[in-house]
Amino acid sequence: MVTVIVVKKRISTKFFAPGDRGSLANPPPGTVVDNTVTKRESYDFFLVSQSVNQGTVTPSHYNVIWDTSNLQPDHIQKLTYKLCHLYYNWPGTIRVPAPCQYAHKLAFLTGQSLHRSPHESLSDKLFFL
Repeated sequence: MVTVIVVKKRISTKFFAPGDRGSLANPPPGTVVDNTVTKRESYDFFLVSQSVNQGTVTPSHYNVIWDTSNLQPDHIQKLTYKLCHLYYNWPGTIRVPAPCQYAHKLAFLTGQSLHRSPHESLSDKLFFL
């Protein structure tokens, strides 16, 4: 059973929730938008995974491109949100799920620092932290 999800965090979409006295506020963390502004021909959703103290929160866009796990959409969305809490170097939530952040960090450090492929014995270690 495999599920492949493309995560995009550089998007310009913003969502707002009703605030005090008719004003607009940031939606709370964990807010999922999976209808109205999503594509009808594909399975995608937006997730607000973190809160901000200043400015407007920007959600991440998730596009499920392959799914043989038979998980319900709500379960995939909840799992995605929970994975945003599991980043080792930060006590709160991050914008993308931890496996995505680890892959990004590994690719960056490998390209900038090692200038060659890492040794095979490190393939199952978190040596890049």
